[in-house]
Amino acid sequence: MNRTTALTAAGLLFVALPLAACTSSKPAEPAPQASQGGGASSAPSTAPTGLASSMAAPAKASKNYNLQFIQGVAGDEFYITMECGMQAEAAKLGVSVKTQGGQKFDPTVQKPILDSVVAGKPDAILIAPTDVTAMQAPLNAASGAGIKIVLVDTTVKDPSIAVSAIASDNEGGGKAAFDAIKQLNPNGGKVMVMSVDPGISTTDARVKGFEDAVNQDSKFKYLGVQYSHDDPATAANIMGSALQKDPDIVGVFAANLFSAEGTATGVRQAGKGAQVKIVGFDAGPNQVKALKEGTVQALVAQEPGVIGQYGVDAAVTALEGGSPTPKVQTGFTIITKDNVDGEGAAAVYKSSC
Repeated sequence: MNRTTALTAAGLLFVALPLAACTSSKPAEPAPQASQGGGASSAPSTAPTGLASSMAAPAKASKNYNLQFIQGVAGDEFYITMECGMQAEAAKLGVSVKTQGGQKFDPTVQKPILDSVVAGKPDAILIAPTDVTAMQAPLNAASGAGIKIVLVDTTVKDPSIAVSAIASDNEGGGKAAFDAIKQLNPNGGKVMVMSVDPGISTTDARVKGFEDAVNQDSKFKYLGVQYSHDDPATAANIMGSALQKDPDIVGVFAANLFSAEGTATGVRQAGKGAQVKIVGFDAGPNQVKALKEGTVQALVAQEPGVIGQYGVDAAVTALEGGSPTPKVQTGFTIITKDNVDGEGAAAVYKSSC
């Protein structure tokens, strides 16, 4: 079963997969741990075998546990919104969450932060690993030290060291991005992906979802994926060069917040705004501004606040001796210019809590 996104000939419609976003939500059927590998697979609104779509909320914690959240990168509205979800849930459960992150989405930056946090012996670490391979050994060591690990957003090759792994349906989001581009370009044409770096579970899964979809449609020619290293200026330069080589590009899927920001800049600088349709992943203030200005035509918004909430629920459940749902996949919302100030507004990411 594959989750699909509703798109009509009249334009894009708001899509919000039903997800319980309160602490009284009922859990889905418990599922055995399954390796996420290169990222979470596509899921319908009712989870397939091995996946759940919600996390059981624990009762108020028996003590003020020390939870540490290590972001993928500091200053990213996606992780800020996730932190807001964590802080709200922590206040309800009577525990503490402290947050830190590197200035780059880079395992060489994140590993020293993790090592420092582990040395402080927290009760649990909630982390968005910046590489599926490089962060495996340090997380193995943290788990071996008796610290509960919760993977939020991204994963590692062997996620069994974590009590729970919580992420968006990234392949489904990639497919939805292609569906949006297809709706905007019914005659087909050349399309490409702007991503971050290879080896990141979430963005790899988004790229896969997009590639699988575009390769099934003979009207479209896939030009491949390029990597911006999470830098908007780099993405803008790459986009400019791509348009010089292929001036007839009709669509770009930008696989994360900074990729979308830079892609929009590159398209605008090339004077191709009327031709190139951009679908971005994530919905920070800059992406929403680009959407309202018409530079970006649609945004695939994740639910980072829900991921953060569920992460705290999983950590506290494990610390209280329970068994949290081992793998949870959250949904996404398609935001367009038509709904961004209405029902889509709740899906926009926060700059502060």
